[in-house]
Amino acid sequence: MFTGTYTALVTPFKNGAVDEAAYEHLIKLQIKAGMDGIVPVGTTGESPTVSYDEHVHVIALAVKFAAHRVKVLAGTGSNSTREAIYLTQQAEKCGADGSLLVAPYYNKPSQEGLFQHFREIARKTKLSIVLYSIPGRCGVEIGVETVRRLARECKNIIGIKEAGGSADRVSQLRAALGPRFEIMSGDDSQTLPFMAAGAQGVISVASNVVPHEVARMVRAFDAGKIKEAIRLHQKLYPLFKDLFLESNPVPVKAALAMLELIVEEYRLPLVPMSAKNRETLRATLRVCGVLK
Repeated sequence: MFTGTYTALVTPFKNGAVDEAAYEHLIKLQIKAGMDGIVPVGTTGESPTVSYDEHVHVIALAVKFAAHRVKVLAGTGSNSTREAIYLTQQAEKCGADGSLLVAPYYNKPSQEGLFQHFREIARKTKLSIVLYSIPGRCGVEIGVETVRRLARECKNIIGIKEAGGSADRVSQLRAALGPRFEIMSGDDSQTLPFMAAGAQGVISVASNVVPHEVARMVRAFDAGKIKEAIRLHQKLYPLFKDLFLESNPVPVKAALAMLELIVEEYRLPLVPMSAKNRETLRATLRVCGVLK
């Protein structure tokens, strides 16, 4: 259901508010590029700094602007189970196709706590759920056995976005969960290694900037055109890395501003890139053929 290439969309701001016109334009570009889906208000969408009302509003905008042309996998995770339930239920009311649920961050629950957290959310929604394991940000990994328990007990938990940096873990997940459970790379630079180990696509940051190319890379690999996929990976690899010169989504928003697609605006504690990193990113965009 959620395989292929999904873009973890930025949330453009203008004068402190969500820039709806820019958001609609970004989504139209994603559709034109052949994306399989979009992910509003995940980490890249600055979910930690939007209010509840804004969070739900951005999901509603994504559903409206997508207009059933691509799937909408709404970011609705939280370190509070009650908050995650609320956001997931609101996403369901908005008409989202599914929910992306990040592991609870900061409070570092046990594996049993993670199991009960996700199970409780799954019981309170009819949406299909994709788990999101990113221990570098959350301080905790969703264990393979925990994922297996959840998939066995909750029929609407159908996949995972894996951002742990290990193809071994993708192999472990595939072995434990079988061929039907969906595994998506959560790291652009690891997409091909993860797909080789059994993942079925990527939830991408880079595709905000180069949607055609990322979609082509994933489809080429999936079609067995390995040399073409590797060629695209090698071409885009400098961009994959430099979009993380500073904390996501600062570099990707800077890149989109360079392309004049959004106003470069963040909410504290995020701040603009340093001058040195900005010039490095600009040079990489030129080398990759994104900027002239």
